[in-house]
Amino acid sequence: MRPSYLDMYESGELEDRTRRLVARLSACDICPRECGVDRTQGQLGFCVSPTAPLVTSVCRHRGEEPPLSGTRGSGTIFFANCNLRCVFCQNHQISQNPAAYASHVISPRDLAEDMVRLQEELGCHNVNLVSPTHFVPAIMEALCIAIPLGLRIPLVYNTGGYDAVDVLQMLDGVVDVYLPDLKYASNAVSRRLSSVDDYVEKSRAALAEMYRQVGSHLRWGEGGTVERGMIVRHLVLPGGLAGSEDSLRWLAEQLSPDVALSLMAQYYPAHRAVSMPVLSRPLRPREYADVVRFVQEMGFTNVWTQETRAHDFYRPDFSREEHPFEVDSTGIV
Repeated sequence: MRPSYLDMYESGELEDRTRRLVARLSACDICPRECGVDRTQGQLGFCVSPTAPLVTSVCRHRGEEPPLSGTRGSGTIFFANCNLRCVFCQNHQISQNPAAYASHVISPRDLAEDMVRLQEELGCHNVNLVSPTHFVPAIMEALCIAIPLGLRIPLVYNTGGYDAVDVLQMLDGVVDVYLPDLKYASNAVSRRLSSVDDYVEKSRAALAEMYRQVGSHLRWGEGGTVERGMIVRHLVLPGGLAGSEDSLRWLAEQLSPDVALSLMAQYYPAHRAVSMPVLSRPLRPREYADVVRFVQEMGFTNVWTQETRAHDFYRPDFSREEHPFEVDSTGIV
């Protein structure tokens, strides 16, 4: 499939949207926090990020969902920092340690060349932008450079789900595959676990916009990989803290039971969760099995599940920038 961003570039629309997004950085409202700081003058908001991208790792990742990893891997670009503060974040080394990665700033041209390298040198199926929300303007600038350099593979927008609808609208026709989290069904829980007061309404509005753009049906390409569509990730938490049934009921009833769902069992106590009640223990097999049963009852038709030992394979170490995931096996079935 020809990525739709090529048509956007040829029409001039991509550059126009890029200019409009970059202009918003002077009173930043790129994510729902709407900090209003002037990032062009070095002011830092909640994400503690400059305008230029902070990249911690560029690698071929074989541990994503099978339709993204395929046979040649997903070309992941991990950005530093985040607009959430999840106490259990498995990527906490890079998402919540801004001082350690302040020197990892690169130019949009460097980012563009990384995108092309994933395609040309590593042969990846896609460019997978991990935690891209706070760097959307820079990503768009890089894309405008990467296309003349020959970029032709799908873009995956791999996000925690706390995205602004009007920014996502600027990505309509640019992003090929949306890969959002649907973390919580309670703002009280999101406040305690991710330092965000309005996750439920903002994430649901964001997913609804993604669904409007790409629909519920996955478009498949060579090698059995997805070239367009949406896959929603839901991490089952111990003690029912994720509100799994409420979130998945909303997904089925308000969007569609045909939406592709990645139901994750890979939780393990990481970061600050190691000392918190309930979260300091692994997910129990019964807890995950109950959510799998509910998914079946809700009539979801396209679901990836994991073995409950999956947490053994999802312990990244970002001190190994080129190979943060040491083990390729994923436990995804």
